Amino acid sequence: METYATIKGQIVIPASLRRKYGIKNGTKIIITDIGDAIILKPVTEQYLRTLQGSLKNKGGLQVLLEERRKDREREN
Repeated sequence: METYATIKGQIVIPASLRRKYGIKNGTKIIITDIGDAIILKPVTEQYLRTLQGSLKNKGGLQVLLEERRKDREREN
């Protein structure tokens, strides 16, 4: 498949891929630069289900609280 970027940097994701990955109007897309390629990952319910429990017993809450503390310090 091939698509083109507009002058604003927008691209069209073909309908077959939108259906396959559950991309609808307003779907958030995570963009990752891996050096020689760009990965687009839609944040859908299916994707969120795959993450469920991935931080269990890994201190996820502590990491979140620490990040929030750092954000507050930057704001002040």
